[in-house]
Amino acid sequence: MEFTLLGATAIALTSVYCMSWLEEHRGETASHSKKLRGLILPATLVGLVAGRLAAMISNGVNPLTNPQEIIILRAGVVAGPATIAALTWIAWAGRSELQTLTDRLAPAALAGLAGWHGACVVRDTCLGTSSDLPWALAQHGSSITRHPVDLYASLAYLVIAVALIMLKPFPPSFAAGAGLVGATGVRLLTEPIRASLDSGPTHWYLAGLLGGVALTGWAVSRSRKATPD
Repeated sequence: MEFTLLGATAIALTSVYCMSWLEEHRGETASHSKKLRGLILPATLVGLVAGRLAAMISNGVNPLTNPQEIIILRAGVVAGPATIAALTWIAWAGRSELQTLTDRLAPAALAGLAGWHGACVVRDTCLGTSSDLPWALAQHGSSITRHPVDLYASLAYLVIAVALIMLKPFPPSFAAGAGLVGATGVRLLTEPIRASLDSGPTHWYLAGLLGGVALTGWAVSRSRKATPD
């Protein structure tokens, strides 16, 4: 059983809750913060189940005849379906205040990504392509030093999350768009130095980046129109 995935999930969730707490103490209303925190855990569970089902199906395992495999994470979780399912849950459960909650969610979600990538130290999956930089690391038993690519991503996500809290207020929907730009932009920048047999779903990252840019542009434009001369 792959317990390190559960450990990474726990670290990511802790990061989300810590960032939500910081956001509340930077002037957010307690009701919004509490509602957001109430959505995080069920959304995570929904995402894990959806991602696990997708992994089972892609590996030829029938979830109906092998339901016990859902809680055995040795084959992993497919990130795309997991993310879509979690966001769909949040959109449905928080539909009465969706715009406000998505803006509040952006820093916490980025902190969760920072925690997930930073948990590479638990899973021993931090390293990417070879590098001679002074901070490059080598796996145990190897003399080849490599980029600590997931630590790069973790630090970048954390910086963006803190910036979204410290630099507010923003126009409505701006933080959500900026968070999407940050989440996808970091992946696009780090993808070339990841150790992988394929290039990853870069088209999805690019689509998310363009969508985030469009959303932030729309938020700024609408804010300017609403501000009297």
